[in-house]
Amino acid sequence: MRAIYATDLSAASEAAIENETCLECLERIGVETIHLVTVVPSNVHPGMPGMDLEGRRERALDRYRGVMEAAGFGVETHVVRGTPYRRINGIAETVRADLTIVGSRGQSPLANRVIGSTARNLARTTVVPLLVNRVEREDERPEVLREHLFQRVLYATDFSENAERAFDAFSYLRHATQEATLVHVESPKDQSETDPEERLAELAETLDGWDIETAIEVRQGDPAEEVLDVEADVVPTTTLVGSRGQSRIRRLMLGSVSEDLVARARGNVYLVPPPRTA
Repeated sequence: MRAIYATDLSAASEAAIENETCLECLERIGVETIHLVTVVPSNVHPGMPGMDLEGRRERALDRYRGVMEAAGFGVETHVVRGTPYRRINGIAETVRADLTIVGSRGQSPLANRVIGSTARNLARTTVVPLLVNRVEREDERPEVLREHLFQRVLYATDFSENAERAFDAFSYLRHATQEATLVHVESPKDQSETDPEERLAELAETLDGWDIETAIEVRQGDPAEEVLDVEADVVPTTTLVGSRGQSRIRRLMLGSVSEDLVARARGNVYLVPPPRTA
């Protein structure tokens, strides 16, 4: 597997990259090659007075490369200029990446109402599964909030086609997963003749066969709020969810469950997008 590791060379990115347990989890799920990507904003120039931007960038990337190579990964670095989420998606397509990883401090309640962070823009537009690796928000030297990335997974499903696609990610995540909680939130519009607990139980049987200790929950109410409540109760290391994708106009608006989880979840979020259309 090939992974894009997007970094803005901040303390948050460094914390995610240099955490040994996170790197071990990536190795367990089959990642062999990591493409370190940093995007230079178009309004930043190497000759700006008083700043050794190029030198700082090279030293940081060399340090990150050394950490990852010592952990057994093949590493390639990419320094590009432009809009971060667009360039990250472009490189992911070019190198045929299997997932993208980005560190995030999360957002304040007010900032959640504003579009702008790379993590949120990637959540709307990612072309491959996206891991948002959460780090502490306030500390100058932050640490990742939930180590052992996929050890305890909360899987949220509405039984849609893309939710099933997200569940399929367990085929490789299982090598790092010990526990899973499967949750479905019912709405008044649900018309299925199948009991949601039965459908979750069928999924749980698959995970049980992989020696993953599994629990199921059916909730009623607002999907994002209920999933976040379950996350607070079971404290997973990562929440796994599918995204139905957005139209070009819809990407300018807030509100989808997956975007809410990326913005508001306390731990990591693994977002699986729909397959790319030709």
